[in-house]
Amino acid sequence: MKFKLIMALVDDAHTDNILTAAREAGATGCTVITSARGEGLKPEKTFLGLDLAVQRDLLLFLVAEPLSRDILETIAATGKFDEQPGSGIAFQVGIEDAVGLSSQMETLTQEIEEQI
Repeated sequence: MKFKLIMALVDDAHTDNILTAAREAGATGCTVITSARGEGLKPEKTFLGLDLAVQRDLLLFLVAEPLSRDILETIAATGKFDEQPGSGIAFQVGIEDAVGLSSQMETLTQEIEEQI
């Protein structure tokens, strides 16, 4: 089975909503790295040396390739990435090989069959 890695940088206030929506779209799990910092077109403001930037979370989803585009679009819609500047970004990359997924293979196979 082929996999994709979806990486999403999101406002930490929206992490739980995005995780729930991604699971409903077919993601079987996620790794969350908290307190990431990002910078867009304009540098973040500071006040007396204190950073005023909102904390970001990095969400890592290893998903079955046939489900990846739907999950990616669900993440973007839930996080309102295209509607609100600075709300987040998500992208997917191909995975050549992965191990340690034997406990999830039955669930992944069922979800893919339901989509077909």
